[in-house]
Amino acid sequence: MSLWKIAWRSIQQRSLSSLLTGLSIALGTALVVIVLVVYGVVAESFRDAAQGYHLILGAKGGKLQLTLNTVFHLSQPIENVPYSFYKEFTEYKDAQGKPTRGKYASAVEVAVPYCLGDSYHEFRVVGTTPDLFNKLSYGTYPDGEPKYYEFSGGKNFSADDFRGAVIGTVAAKKTGLKVGDRFPITHGLAEDEDAHVHEEDAFHVVGILKPTGTPNDRAVFVNMEGFYLIADHVKPVEKTTTLPQNPEYQEQANRLQLVDKTLQILIANGELDQEAKSQVKKVESLLSEVRKAFVGEESGLGKEEEVSSASTEVGLPSAVKAADGPTPLPENQREVTAVLLLLKNDVFSQILHNKINEGSVAQAVYPSREVAQLFEGIVGHIQTILLILAILVIIVAGVGVMVSMYNSMSDRSREIGVMRALGAARVTVMSIVLLEAILLAVLGGVVGVILGHTTIGAFAPVIADNTGVMIHFLELAPATGFGGWSISPELVLIPALILLAVFVGFLPAVVAYRTDVSRALSHSP
Repeated sequence: MSLWKIAWRSIQQRSLSSLLTGLSIALGTALVVIVLVVYGVVAESFRDAAQGYHLILGAKGGKLQLTLNTVFHLSQPIENVPYSFYKEFTEYKDAQGKPTRGKYASAVEVAVPYCLGDSYHEFRVVGTTPDLFNKLSYGTYPDGEPKYYEFSGGKNFSADDFRGAVIGTVAAKKTGLKVGDRFPITHGLAEDEDAHVHEEDAFHVVGILKPTGTPNDRAVFVNMEGFYLIADHVKPVEKTTTLPQNPEYQEQANRLQLVDKTLQILIANGELDQEAKSQVKKVESLLSEVRKAFVGEESGLGKEEEVSSASTEVGLPSAVKAADGPTPLPENQREVTAVLLLLKNDVFSQILHNKINEGSVAQAVYPSREVAQLFEGIVGHIQTILLILAILVIIVAGVGVMVSMYNSMSDRSREIGVMRALGAARVTVMSIVLLEAILLAVLGGVVGVILGHTTIGAFAPVIADNTGVMIHFLELAPATGFGGWSISPELVLIPALILLAVFVGFLPAVVAYRTDVSRALSHSP
C-alpha cells in the first residue's frame, strides 16, 4: 500500500476533526481568492476610468475634486472656464466661416469638453460632444490594445441632434430608459434642495453603452448643444472688449499670427531637444512682447478670452448648424466645466501641463496620477487589511491542523508501533504524518478556491448592476511581478499551502519519528 493511501485512510479515521480543519483552511483560502480577484478587477476599473486621454483641464481649485467631477462623476462641480479657453485646443471656423486653429491645437489629437451640474435621478448628466465615444478609448486590453466604446443598443448622438443622449449601461438598467425614450434632466443634483426639473427641455435616448466597467456606466451623456440651450445654463453676457481699428493694431495682429505659426510648427515637429526648447523660449518671449502691444498689458489667456468672446459675440458655433430646430447658443454665453485632452505626443503632456498651470485661467491634472493616489489611499489600505485577515485565518487553520495531529499522536502510538514492528522505517512513519498534513492543506485549498470563485460568480450580477464593474466566475486575480515573472497570486496559493502544511506537520511528524516501539506496543488497544 502506498504512503498516500495510508495517509488518506488515517484522515478518514479522524473524519470529524479532519473535516473541521480542512473547512477552516477552505474558508481562509476562499477569502484570499475573493480579496485578490475583487481588488484586481476594481484596480483595473480605476485605471481604465482615467485612461484614454492625457490631461484634464478645469478651473483653478483642488486637483482631486476635478478628478472626481470628470472621471468618477462625484462631488460638486467646481467653477467653469470660458468656452474660448476650450477652443484654444481645437480647430474651428470663426464667425466669418474661416478655418482657424487654436493656439495649442497642433499638439492636440482630441479635445472633449465636459459640461456638468445636472442630473437625472441618481445619475450625473454630462454635456459633451460625439468625439467622446468616437475618438477616445476607456482603457486597454492585456495585450495593450485600446478599448473603444461600443453600443448595446442604438448609436452615438450626432453633432446636429441637439437633444440626443447616450446612456451608460447601469443608468439604463436603473432608470428603465430605452432607445427612443424621452426624459427631462434636473438642473443641479437630485439631492439639492433648489434642484428643479426642466420638463420642457427633454432629451431622447439614441444609444445605450455596452458595459465598460468604468464610472461612465453610471452616467447620462447629452449633446452639449442641447445642454447649453437650457435656460439656467446660459452665461450672463459681460461687457466685451472693443479692439482698436487702426493700422497699428493690424500690424500687431499680423506679428501675433506669425509668432503663433512659428510656435505651432515647433510643437508639431516634436523635435524638442535642447536647441528646440531654447527656440521655443525665445518665441514665447517674443509672443509676450506682441501681446503687450496687442492688448496694452501682459495678461495671458485672460485677455485673449475677452477678445475671442468679443469677436464671436453674435456669431454661432461653426461646427454645428441647425437647419430646422433650435439655434445654437452664442459662444460668448457658453462655459465648460472641464476639457479632456488626448495629445499627439506624450512629450506635449508635460509642456501643456506646466503652461496651463502657470496661467490664471485653468489648471491641468494628470488623471492617471490622481486616480492612482486615490486608489492607493483608499482601496489599497482596505485590500491590505482584508488580505492580512485572510492570511491570519489560514495560519490559524494551519495551527489547528498541527494541534489536531499532535494530540492524535498519543492515540496513534500503538498504530505507529505496529508499523515499526512490521519493518516501517522511522522516516516512513514521519513521511506519512507529513503527507496527512499536505493532503488536508491541498484539499482545503482546492475547496477554498472553488468556494471563492463560486461566491464571486453569485454576487457578480449584483456588483455589475450597481457599479458597472464586471467580474467573471473563473476570472483569476490579475498577474503581478513574482521573482522576475508575471504570475497570478492565485497560482501561488496551493504551493504556499503545501509549505504551510509541511511547517505545521513537522512537529507531529517528529513525535511519530521518536515513538518507542516497545512502549507503544505495551499499551492495550
